[in-house]
Amino acid sequence: MRSRATKPRITVVGAGFAGLTALRTLRARAADAELTLVAPVAELHYLPGTIWIPSGERDRSKVVVPLDRFLQRQRVRFHRASATGLSADARTLHTDAGEVANDGIVIATGARFLRGLPGIEHAIIPCEGIAAGEAIRDRLDALEGGTLCFGFGSNPQELAAMRGGPVFEFVLGIDTLLRRQQRRERFRLVFFSPSEKPGQRLGERAVELLLRELRGRGIETALGEKPLRFEPDAVVLERTSIRSDMTLFMPGLTGQAWLDATSLPRSPGGFVQADAGCHVAGAPMVYVAGDGGSFPGPDWMPKQAHQADLQASIAARNLLGELRGETHMQTFRPELVCIIDTLDRGLAVVRTDGRGWALPPLRAMHWVKTAFESHYLRRYR
Repeated sequence: MRSRATKPRITVVGAGFAGLTALRTLRARAADAELTLVAPVAELHYLPGTIWIPSGERDRSKVVVPLDRFLQRQRVRFHRASATGLSADARTLHTDAGEVANDGIVIATGARFLRGLPGIEHAIIPCEGIAAGEAIRDRLDALEGGTLCFGFGSNPQELAAMRGGPVFEFVLGIDTLLRRQQRRERFRLVFFSPSEKPGQRLGERAVELLLRELRGRGIETALGEKPLRFEPDAVVLERTSIRSDMTLFMPGLTGQAWLDATSLPRSPGGFVQADAGCHVAGAPMVYVAGDGGSFPGPDWMPKQAHQADLQASIAARNLLGELRGETHMQTFRPELVCIIDTLDRGLAVVRTDGRGWALPPLRAMHWVKTAFESHYLRRYR
């Protein structure tokens, strides 16, 4: 048992939005804590920026941020590894590069995509990484014309475990790009979804605006049909088969595979089960933040960077409080904030408990989104 006077050893697993926000919060509130980041690489991959890779407005150098300077400034030890398990008492993280002891831990390793749909290898998963954005760019550049299909799915065991907003951004952004290139007439764009009203978590007004935008751009929709499989040149739905020269599909999400080697409680969808304070039930000094957790809240609560930041801040505060023997726990605020970008305009959506609103695509919102990216990344450069 470590003395309370001893500097607490806190491990953060994952170098995404939640992990880095947790580190900043921990350092700001615990100057003497021994902080360790565990991740495969010391880089932040700013995945929201991948929507601009096909147009050439972003490339890898702009959306991959080395974290060496940030970690040095924050006095964080970096353990280059992937998590592989956790001891029964959670005080030792197992990794493929050795064990890491802790007095408290924040799990922020995100989620992974369900890849069970037959032929999923024939589709590009847009948010799977920077390479996916580059693959979309290269495929689009190589095409003289044809049909482009865009869709997203969910986790049948946990319907909120989905990420549809970026798919809207890719279909609208690629439409804008093709018009700029004066070759839109050579392409057929099709958006497909098992829901009659895709994007319902954004709110009724946002769905109305998005579907109106798709119609106004001549983007076809195939709604209310589940995808059955993907083929090299087709998307096969329940009643319809659509020829496709490039398919973008965002599957539903589930928890990371390494969690199977732990005794942490899991939700039906495979995520780490936590309370509204991001504390993992029955696991002292264990917290989860971001896409890898399942939290109480409204059915529209998103899995997105903004919500991950809110959760990570609360997870860090509550972990420090628990280490100090405090019993009061803070809770995070469910909040959906996004700008669905079209490459030159942005449709802004905000949703919180008791209120929500959406604005039609405005040019100013595109610049707000790009300015936010610059502001957000500046703290890590």
